[in-house]
Amino acid sequence: MATEDLPGVPAQTTGKVKMVNGFTWRRYWVFFENGIQLGSLDSEELVRPEDWDHFLTARAEREAAAAAAAAAAAAGATAEDTTATAAGDDDSPNARLRAMVPDYLLERSASARARLSA
Repeated sequence: MATEDLPGVPAQTTGKVKMVNGFTWRRYWVFFENGIQLGSLDSEELVRPEDWDHFLTARAEREAAAAAAAAAAAAGATAEDTTATAAGDDDSPNARLRAMVPDYLLERSASARARLSA
């Protein structure tokens, strides 16, 4: 599903991913339901239909945090003083899965990484 208006494809148009390219930057070739075929689409331009509500919520939260940071900057405070920064990219397809991992497991893996790197 397109998250934004693309050339010939309005937002919320569903389609099928036909090919995935890339190792460090994943790009998708998508055949949309309106007959348009687009390639080199970034993961920020696509979302699974079942994740659409989560995507909208995450985008609204991100916009609210940006507005609060801008207001704080105008008032002279730093963004860290007024808003909590979210870990990771909330629009990524795996954001819901990352949110299901308990905090103690995240802390355990972070301490293991620190122990192994020392």
